[in-house]
Amino acid sequence: MTIALAIGAALLLAFANGANDNAKGVATLIGSGTCSLRASIYYAAGATFLGSIVAVFLAGTLVAKFSGKGLVDASVITTPAFLTSVAVGAALTVLLATRIGMPISTTHALVGGICGAGFSADALFAGNIVKAFVVPLLVAPLLALVLAAPLYALFRAARSRMGITSRTCVCIEKEYHPVSLLGDGAVILEATGVKVSDEHDASRCRERYDGAFAGIDAQRVLDGSHFVSAGAVSFARGLNDTPKIAAVMIALGAASSGLGLSLVGVAIAAGGLLAVRRVAQTMSYRITEMNDGQAFTANLVTAFCVLVASRFGVPVSTTHVSCGSLFGIGIVNRKAHVGMIGTILAAWVTTLPVAAGLAYVTFILLR
Repeated sequence: MTIALAIGAALLLAFANGANDNAKGVATLIGSGTCSLRASIYYAAGATFLGSIVAVFLAGTLVAKFSGKGLVDASVITTPAFLTSVAVGAALTVLLATRIGMPISTTHALVGGICGAGFSADALFAGNIVKAFVVPLLVAPLLALVLAAPLYALFRAARSRMGITSRTCVCIEKEYHPVSLLGDGAVILEATGVKVSDEHDASRCRERYDGAFAGIDAQRVLDGSHFVSAGAVSFARGLNDTPKIAAVMIALGAASSGLGLSLVGVAIAAGGLLAVRRVAQTMSYRITEMNDGQAFTANLVTAFCVLVASRFGVPVSTTHVSCGSLFGIGIVNRKAHVGMIGTILAAWVTTLPVAAGLAYVTFILLR
């Protein structure tokens, strides 16, 4: 019964991860007006699931790290009560954040769950937690921010040297008011007017680039590159996040590595399709305004950082890296929404203690 509860908790965490994280790869596609919300979400879910499948072959290091080995006493880490507490604490934290539209880190929530359950069991090695998890989680978003700002400046300078210019979209449409009825019943014909809107009407207008790159229309090249980078971020997220969650089932011996990773991948995809819209709105529109070039730069930095981290088994947060990239772009274009960034940072700070508290209580109840 307890093992079944642990498996259920792990799959609930996977669903919550998909709901909170799925938009992070495609938020720039949505925010820049390159692709619709619905199409972007399906694209992200597919790319993430592909990353989950590849994780079966490449992500053994992350599975080992999130099994708790070296972080808590060996006599505790394979017990159903401990692993269930970790998964429940992390899952409830991520679901709560998703409900209020806050992008937080599943990795951070898992670390909190390990801390809370390990402390409750009096078996936590706190020093190893700081070294293995806290340092990478703090450094990764700062690295993304530092990379995104100068990289966009470099791309912008290269665009200017190649003679590629940007133009502001202005939408002009006719507005008809053919007749007006006067108080005495008389009818008069009014003049036809013209309605003009600027690029801030994102549903109708967007900034575009004029010129050619290697003989191909510059806007077409950028759109294609942007789609590829968004897919790369989603793929990297599946590759990095799936093993962390599957570690709960694998540590219990309840599923083989391949089966556990596959089940988690399906649950992540389901969450990413069914419950992602609130976080998608936050990531796409509430952090910073961005054009196509800025959005592509943010995705490129995020994909690079997460893929490199996955390759070397470093437990970074896709959320922190993605938001760090967007923060960097907001600094460059001076359109960062400072209030929302502050709210997101506050959510990050509270993620670990909330998950730890929930895992602590869950372990006491199960024990």
